[in-house]
Amino acid sequence: MEKNINLNFENDLKRLEERLDDLVEICNQLQTENKSLKEKQETLSHERASMVQKNEQVRARVEAMIVRLKSMEQG
Repeated sequence: MEKNINLNFENDLKRLEERLDDLVEICNQLQTENKSLKEKQETLSHERASMVQKNEQVRARVEAMIVRLKSMEQG
């Protein structure tokens, strides 16, 4: 009887260890994925800021062209 209890305990302990190993592996994978996503987010944020700046520059140039064209029409 005691042998069966010990065997069950050992089996339960082994399953628990395996599950913990799986959880540690999943945690490591998630940390790696999280780091990668943060880096990608930062890159995209920089790209967006650059595009916003370029968009503002283009808008200013187009507005200046419109002003010049209007002045040419009136002149």
